Amino acid sequence: MNPGPSDTGQPASAAGPLRDYEAAVDWLDSHIDLERLLGSPEATPPTLDRMWTLMGVLGDPQDSVPAIHITGTNGKGSTARLAAALLGACGLAAGSYTSPHINRVNDRIAVANEPLDDDSFTMAVSEVAVFEPMVIERCGERPNYFEVMAAAAFNWFASAAHVNVIEVGMGGRWDATNVVDAAVAVITNVGADHLEIIGPTLADVAQEKAGIISAGATVVCGETAPELSDIVAVAAMEAGAELWRRGVDWDVAERWPAVGGQLVTVRTPLGEHAELFVPLHGAHQATNVATAISSVEAFFGRSLDEDVIAAALDGVSLPARFEIFARQPTVVIDGAHNPAGAVALRDTLAESLLVDSDRTDGVRVLVIGTNRPHDPAAFCEALGLGQFDAVVATAADWPRALPPAEIAAAVEVALGADGDASGHRRSPEIINTANVPEAVQAASERAGSDGIVVVSGSLYVAAAARRLLGVDPH
Repeated sequence: MNPGPSDTGQPASAAGPLRDYEAAVDWLDSHIDLERLLGSPEATPPTLDRMWTLMGVLGDPQDSVPAIHITGTNGKGSTARLAAALLGACGLAAGSYTSPHINRVNDRIAVANEPLDDDSFTMAVSEVAVFEPMVIERCGERPNYFEVMAAAAFNWFASAAHVNVIEVGMGGRWDATNVVDAAVAVITNVGADHLEIIGPTLADVAQEKAGIISAGATVVCGETAPELSDIVAVAAMEAGAELWRRGVDWDVAERWPAVGGQLVTVRTPLGEHAELFVPLHGAHQATNVATAISSVEAFFGRSLDEDVIAAALDGVSLPARFEIFARQPTVVIDGAHNPAGAVALRDTLAESLLVDSDRTDGVRVLVIGTNRPHDPAAFCEALGLGQFDAVVATAADWPRALPPAEIAAAVEVALGADGDASGHRRSPEIINTANVPEAVQAASERAGSDGIVVVSGSLYVAAAARRLLGVDPH
């Protein structure tokens, strides 16, 4: 149906029933949003029937452009953005589909890491709206919100991109994005998240994520636990796919913290890239860079030039991933939402801001809000609350947000747990607030001009804090 990338990077034609951006957003919002219902009885059993039908009536746009397909418990969004930057530095228009959005819903569909503008977004959604009645007729129900968005992305990229970078929403096997036959399948890691849906064991999670592997693909596997990476290896063998294992075929060879980021040496099956300056903080981001470089090299089948990697990394930014805002106080915003993410945040704070037992100057305040079905006590225990002077419990404007009082109770549990990961034995003050603006204000007042405020626990809380600070390029 779509002829391929045009000179303008825009589809040759776009028409549909949605008259403007507001109408497009309203139409989207009329669909069942499983992100809002995650883990609830209202969530429907997994199926790709609606998605395959939608792709069929659109002319199978997912087959028009080669793709890199990325799943994993943590790091897949960062890896997707890094991979898109690397592909762009190679001269390709990289279409990327990611979720959830940070600033606006447009963020989910981007070309060269630039979200679609409002008119383009309206056209992309409207083209799907035209065909929705056919899906309803054939499947007996509407596609859901995520399916519509994924379909709009595939359809737009078919004429606006040379290569796609597609992030899985959850799991892999039954994710709506798994209609793509990707040349490269990336599994960043396998962790204990959403076990109630794609578990109950880590082996089950690994099996679900390995479900994105297409026949003949190259698999870039970042999971290093043998009992889990072996599951990926079996799936790769069954698909006739080549397997690149972290720690065996590729990895971060060396890294050194630096002002404004870190220096990283990356080893891949196709070469070594020494002392790359990465303007991102934390060992986990060094791993994400290595994953992205390996994935793009697997896509091309050759080593990337050093100047290409440098150009891609120059000025790269990852919204709500350990973003440091020079305010009085300093504010760090990080969308970590599970224990593994909390550990990465804890370690990055210690490395980048010296928030550890040797630093006594400045008040440190944590703003935390979490969503069901995540366990805030487990998150807090992994983060280590003893390093903070105060903890401000809050809630984003989101249906699954836990009440601040429930989070405060979880903080009490975490403070009483043995083996606090931080090694500290402070007893931080606990403050309840009704929403993120109140939380950031209370935390800033408590921290003072020389302190540090860390906002975390949920991407939705992180996004709200960014908006409050005026961080919205659109």
